[in-house]
Amino acid sequence: MQFSPGISISGVFITFKIKYMQLTTNFTLQEFNCNDGTPVPADLIPNVQKLANNLQILRDHLGESIHVNSGYRTPAYNKKVGGKSLSQHLKGTAADITCKSKSPKQLAAIIEKLITAGKLKFGGMGIYPGFVHVDIRAGKARW
Repeated sequence: MQFSPGISISGVFITFKIKYMQLTTNFTLQEFNCNDGTPVPADLIPNVQKLANNLQILRDHLGESIHVNSGYRTPAYNKKVGGKSLSQHLKGTAADITCKSKSPKQLAAIIEKLITAGKLKFGGMGIYPGFVHVDIRAGKARW
């Protein structure tokens, strides 16, 4: 699937916003929009799609919903919330998630088992008070 941030017609570049997009059975693109109200840029949608595909596998395994606290972040919003300058959130490859029936530690343990079993492709995972950060970077990182 390829996305373009706009269309060029006779030298005029027209940008557009995607108002609604179902990424998986249970996740929409809008769930990954920046918390400052900025939509995911069109060129990052393929990254968010891969992230959502992994989250859907996790949701199906858990049998309950997963809440995305933070997905894509603009550079300004990332700085405002104290995010790292090279945060995966800036690329649409990360999500901070919660699940009502699991503590962050319990959720992370389940995620780690699914990664080890080859079912999830999360490279990065961090446990925080109140949520788990997951991302689809190529290398393994844990904190």
